[in-house]
Formats: sequence, structure tokens, C-alpha cells
Amino acid sequence: MKKTLFDKIWDAHVVRQIDEGPSVLYIDRMYIHEVTSPQAFDGLTARGLNVFRPAQITATADHNVPTKNQHLPVRDDLSRSQLEKLALNCRNHGITHFGLGDDYNGIVHVIGPELGYTRPGMTIVCGDSHTSTHGALGSMAFGIGTSEVEMVLASQCILQTKPKSMRITIEGETAEGVTAKDIILYIISKLGTDGGTGYFVEFAGSAIRGLSIEGRMTLCNMSIEMGARGGMIAPDQKTFDYLKGRKFGLAEVDLSQATEKWKELVTDEGAVFDKEYLFKAEDIPLMITYGTNPGMGMPVNSSIPKTESVDPSAAESFAKALKYMGFKEGEKLIGKKVDYVFLGSCTNGRIEDLRIFTSYVRGKKKSPDVEVWIVPGSKLVEQQAYDEGLVQILNDAGFELRQPGCSACLAMNDDKIPEGKYCLSTSNRNFEGRQGPGSRTLLAGPLLAAAAAVTGVVSQPF
Repeated sequence: MKKTLFDKIWDAHVVRQIDEGPSVLYIDRMYIHEVTSPQAFDGLTARGLNVFRPAQITATADHNVPTKNQHLPVRDDLSRSQLEKLALNCRNHGITHFGLGDDYNGIVHVIGPELGYTRPGMTIVCGDSHTSTHGALGSMAFGIGTSEVEMVLASQCILQTKPKSMRITIEGETAEGVTAKDIILYIISKLGTDGGTGYFVEFAGSAIRGLSIEGRMTLCNMSIEMGARGGMIAPDQKTFDYLKGRKFGLAEVDLSQATEKWKELVTDEGAVFDKEYLFKAEDIPLMITYGTNPGMGMPVNSSIPKTESVDPSAAESFAKALKYMGFKEGEKLIGKKVDYVFLGSCTNGRIEDLRIFTSYVRGKKKSPDVEVWIVPGSKLVEQQAYDEGLVQILNDAGFELRQPGCSACLAMNDDKIPEGKYCLSTSNRNFEGRQGPGSRTLLAGPLLAAAAAVTGVVSQPF
């Protein structure tokens, strides 16, 4: 029987199939952070249980951390309490923990791959919706709820109903400046925020193979924004090269042996998907969102759609979104004032994103009219930015590199966008109030972020 990549990984991890019910799946790696883990540990304690396999759990502090003066005590009482609780729970259960200030601290979906914990063929979970990021390395990764976190802590297994399969193929070469962020925003604009509901998505095609591993992570990260359970990409030589020399990865001999097995992690010729889509890479422009969900995207040089072009069932929500954003149908975003620019998050907080941003602002000056937060996704990314001279280029242009954390992706730390202000953000969600009560978010890639940071308005970079 011909199998998809998803089938191969799923089938290899089924411990038991419950009759007319879900599967018991074995989980190779679980990541935890300070927000969704405390209740799970409390549940274990209440039941008198210990963590079953602590060596397969990795913890980091990311959502609630400040991105300035991390050497000082955290001011917010709730944030400080959650961070302390995570550290205590990890000590009590023997779990590796990269806390605030640790050399390997960072956003959970950034540090997992860069430290070598994430590998092809794995099942990976985290109490965080953007766990799908790890699928970029050929793993089956998905977010879970707090009760499921407790389940994995206690048994290293989880109950799951197998999703349907979808393949999205993108063939050809993208235009100049188009990044993985533009690709995924384009896909979501075409399929909608519910286009992937009930499916696990495999991204394929020459345009996908042409992406770096970091670009693939951006793509898989936002697969859930189209409603999918997760996204994944078959591992290839780029994947194997990326995994070499990772701090907590496999030793060279073991990596060589594992690579031979990982080469089998491809969809068989003739395997059938429940649904397929095909896009041409040359059709994908630089994208930006204009509304209050990631599906409300358009080419940056285009105009906001008019009501008559919107599906009648979505007309009311379309009008509501434009009212919230302060936009009008048919108007252009080019030239619109931007109050804040945010480069970072588990979507675009990697060294490649900093390189793209820096390459554009080199020799230019920051607009005095915009507040710019440049936040590395991890301590390793931060250090690399210094080592490569990126920080000096940023400083010369009037920018500051902050310290690692989830930052302005969500209003759960000090980096909040004020009410009514516009933020051009490289994060993954533009829901009402996502970046702060009353904040207005325009999602885009690092190149458009750089252009806005220099001009103070939504701009075409070239």
C-alpha cells in the first residue's frame, strides 16, 4: 500500500488502536513553556504521578518574558509566578529547562530545531498551537491542550483521531523578495482560515524544496492559521545538513545512520491524499493582511477588496474587520502610517529573518515616526546576530536589538501595542486585540517590515 509521509510517521507511532475510537500515539518529544504547563503538573501531583520519561521533555521560558533588562527581576507578578513555577516543576521532575538568562533560552519553536531536539520522523507535541513549526524538518508536530500535556507527562502517549491528508504543491520560482511568509499568507488568502480544517498538510513542489530550513519553519508555523492540524515537509539534504553539529543533536556517526532511515520519509509515488492543491510560485506577490484574521491578505500593492467581491456569508465579518482596522473597502495600504514594526516571534524570529531585515536597512536610517521592536527568537540567534555584525548595522541605522522572547506576538508580556495603533508585524496572528487591547495588526514578512521601519508607512521595498 502506498503511503504518504504523514501515514508513515503516524503508523510508526500507533501503540494501540481503540475500536471505533482514537489511536494511542507514542510521542517522541514534548516541549513545554510557562503558560500551559503549570496546570498539567498540578494534575500530576493531585494524582500522585511522576513524569514518565523526563528525558523526552524540554522546557523553556518564552511567552511571559520581558525583552529588555532580563537580568532584573520580572516585574509582572503573574509572569514571574509562572516562570518560577516552571523552573520548580522542572527541577522536581528532572526535566531540562532553559530558563530566562540561560545560554539556550528562547522561543520554544525556535530552540527545538536549533538545539537538535527536533528531528525527522518524530512525533512532537507542545501546549502551543504553533508546534506545527517543527514539521519543517519532516516530523509530525501539533499543538495540544493542557489536559493532553498532562497525559503526555504521565504516559509519553496521547489519544488522537487520525486527521485527513492534504498536499499543497507549489511549483516554479518566486519573484524577487518573496519569502516563505508571503507564500503562506498567499495560500491562506486563497483557501481561507478553515481551508485546512480536519487535515494534516504536506507542503511539496520545487518552490518548497528551494526554501531554506528556516523558511520551511515559517511555512509550517502558519499552517494552523488555515485550520490545519499541522504542516510538514519531507526531509532532504538541506534537512540533514541543518542537523549537523547541533548542541543536543545526534553524534556524527549516529546522525549518518539515522540519515539513511530518514531518506525513506517521503510520500510514496502514487499515494493518495484526501485533498490536493497546486499553486504557481510566480503568482505569489509580497503579501500583507488588511483585516482581523490571517486569511484577509492581499498583494501589498493591491487594494482592499470591495464587499461585492466577498463571499456573502463573510460580508458581515468583513465589514466588522474593516471597521476595527479603520480601513475602507477599495483603498490601498501603500502609504498608510505605521506606528510600530515588530520583527520576531516563532514565525520570523530566526537569523535568516534578521539578515533579510538588516540587508534592507543597511545604509539607511530608521523613521523617527515609528517604534521598532527587533526581537531574536533565541539567545543563539541573538549571539549570531552579534557575531555576524548585524547588530552593528542595525545600530548604525538607528535600531536596537532586544532580548529573546515571544514579545509582541501576543499581549502576554510588556511588549503590547497601544489601543488604536497600527503595527506591521512578522508574527502569525492579527486577531482583534492579539497584540494588545484595541491594537491593529498588519501581518507581513521581514522585507516589508524593514521598508516600513525606514519609511514609517506601508511601502514597497523596491
